[in-house]
Amino acid sequence: MRPAAVPAVPAADGLGGSGVLYELKLDGFRCVAFARGERAPYLQTRSGRDLAADFPSIAAAVARLPAGLVLDGELVAWRGGRFAFEELLRTRQARASEDVALGLIAFDLLALPGRDVRRLPLTDRRRLLLAALADVPPPVQPVLATTDRAEALAWMERLADTGVEGLVCKAAGSSYRARGAGHVWVKYRRGDTLDATVRAVTGPPARPRALVLELDDGRVLLSSPPLSPLQSRRVAEAAAGLLGPAVHDPQYGAVRPLATPLRAEVTVTGRTATATFVRLRGD
Repeated sequence: MRPAAVPAVPAADGLGGSGVLYELKLDGFRCVAFARGERAPYLQTRSGRDLAADFPSIAAAVARLPAGLVLDGELVAWRGGRFAFEELLRTRQARASEDVALGLIAFDLLALPGRDVRRLPLTDRRRLLLAALADVPPPVQPVLATTDRAEALAWMERLADTGVEGLVCKAAGSSYRARGAGHVWVKYRRGDTLDATVRAVTGPPARPRALVLELDDGRVLLSSPPLSPLQSRRVAEAAAGLLGPAVHDPQYGAVRPLATPLRAEVTVTGRTATATFVRLRGD
């Protein structure tokens, strides 16, 4: 299941009204871990690749779990008091030489020995996950989660300096779907609100779809996701009379440059920066 991105943390009665489980969002490799008894464990990526050879300490820990246990989680690296995604991209020898700690942070339980539990509500799977890992030492651990929205927001702020990205919010009654998550699982990334200059727009002048933004540090980004109808209308009104003819940009395709740039407020999130348009500024 893959959470959909949202611009705000949902309320406790959101996502269908069955309650919400708020989990810390960590930056790592998504991994479904299969404990297979006498057979070697399998650490499956989204593409189906096995990570066991690259992360032998995690594989060894999964091998010690009961055969038939299947966990969904995030394979993470920790160095210098922070989660360090870049360490996952290095060789295992390089990580070992620099004392990088690895972990598998489990956020869901897909199977117990002899039993597929994906159809159970998330609250039941969470209870079974905690029971299955109750006596399991690191590096395999359950993710920190709560049903209290205020508590989750406080965790996110307090742990921001450790590299916690945000929150994954899940409908408490949701089953685990083999394909897609719809909007019963969503993710909110904590971002930095920055000022930017609108250099161009994409789409029709009366209904702009996205903005070419230049941040004050020189980075140029295309706003994502597409503008909402209200945002599009306000940008069109502000840009009226300022748009030049469409030109081809090698990165963004057909764009209409602004003769007089507009100023905007954006939220920048993610390891590969994504700029979400918030509003136009009056200055």
